[in-house]
Amino acid sequence: MRISLPRLWPAAAILAAVALLASGFTALTARAAEAGCRVDYTVNEWTGGYTAQVKITNLGPSLTGWRLTWTYTGDQQVTSAWNATVTQSGRSATAVNTSWNGSLATGGTADFGVQGTWRTSDPAPTDFALNGVSCGGTSTQPPTTPPPTTPPPTTPPPTTPPPSADCGSAVLCSGFEDQTGPTPSGAWRFTAPDCQGTGTAAVDTAVTHSGSKSLRVDGKAGYCNHAFVAATADLSSVGPVMYVRMWVRHTTALPAAHVTFVSMPDSSQGGRSLRVGGQNGALQWNRETDDATLPAQSPTGVALSRPLPTGSWQCVRFAIDTSAPKLDTWLGDEQIPGLHADGVPTQDIDQQWLARTTPPRPTALRLGWESYGTGDDTLWFDDVAVGTAPIGC
Repeated sequence: MRISLPRLWPAAAILAAVALLASGFTALTARAAEAGCRVDYTVNEWTGGYTAQVKITNLGPSLTGWRLTWTYTGDQQVTSAWNATVTQSGRSATAVNTSWNGSLATGGTADFGVQGTWRTSDPAPTDFALNGVSCGGTSTQPPTTPPPTTPPPTTPPPTTPPPSADCGSAVLCSGFEDQTGPTPSGAWRFTAPDCQGTGTAAVDTAVTHSGSKSLRVDGKAGYCNHAFVAATADLSSVGPVMYVRMWVRHTTALPAAHVTFVSMPDSSQGGRSLRVGGQNGALQWNRETDDATLPAQSPTGVALSRPLPTGSWQCVRFAIDTSAPKLDTWLGDEQIPGLHADGVPTQDIDQQWLARTTPPRPTALRLGWESYGTGDDTLWFDDVAVGTAPIGC
C-alpha cells in the first residue's frame, strides 16, 4: 500500500512566513498605540523657567476621565498648573482632568497648562501616554472608532459675535500715537503713587503692538520703586460696567512675590487702589484696603489663574461691575476661571474677595510696575481702551 505523506515546506519558507507574521503583528501594535492620542506641547521658555500649553487630542474611544503622563529628560520642576491637577515625582509628571474637562469624545480635545523651573536644560517631553496608552509622539492618524454619524444641523445655532477691537465710543482709546517726545505728556502723565525710586517710564518707538509708539516701563524690584503712567481721563462715571482692554508685553515671568502692573484709584476704598498684577507666578487681582486677592493664593486657586506669557504681546481684558462686587477677566479670548467673581463665594477663588460687599468704583487708570518684594520687569503697553461696552482684542 502506498501512503501519501503531507508535503513538507522548506525550512527557509517556514522562517519567512514566521517573520512576515511577526512583522505584521508589530506594525498593527504600533498603529494601535499611535491611534490612542496626540499631544501638542508648546513651550514658552526663559532663563530658569518655562510655561507649557498642552493640547490632548483623543484618537481612541470616548473617555469620561483622562490621565496624561510624561517624563522630563531635563531637570524641569512643575510649580503650578491650570485646567488640570499636575503632580511630579522625580522626572515623571502626571496631569489629571478637572471636574469640567474630563469628558473626551473620539476626536475631542482638552487643553491645560503648566509652569515650572529648570536649571540646566528644558527639552520638551515626547513619551506621552493617555490613560496608559502611548500617544505615539506626533501621530496624526484618524480615530479607529468612527464618530457618530448624526448629520450636523443644516442651520448653525446662533452665536454671540466677539466684541469688536474698535474702540467705538470708548471714553479712553489710546495707542500713544499722540505722544510727541520720549516723556509721557498730554493725556498721559508719569506718577509714583506712593513713593518714587529707580523705576522709569517712557514713550517707545522701537517695540509696538500697532502704529509707531507704545509705552515702556522699566520696573524695579522692591517697595518705593513705583513707576506708573496715568491717564488724565476721568473714569468715575464709566459704567455700570467698566470694560478695559489693553495689549501688554513683558520680559520676566511673574514672580512668587506680589507685583502690580495696572493700578486704579477706587473711590469705594477711599482712593486706595484696585490692582491687577501677579503672585505665585500667576495673574491676580488685589484690593489695597484689605489686601484681598482674586483668586485665593492656595495651590488650587493659583492653578485656576494663568501666567502672563513673556516675550509677546498679550491682550488683557477685564470687566468691573460698579453696581455689584463682580469681576471678569480674559487673557485673549479665554475667560480665566480664577479671575472671575460672580457674587457667589467659590472655594479657592473669591471667598476672600467677596468678604467686602461694597462694589468697586474706579476713577482713573494707571499703567506701570509696583513690586512688593522681588521682581524687576520691563513692560510695554499699547492700544489701551476703557468704555461702557465690551472691547475685543
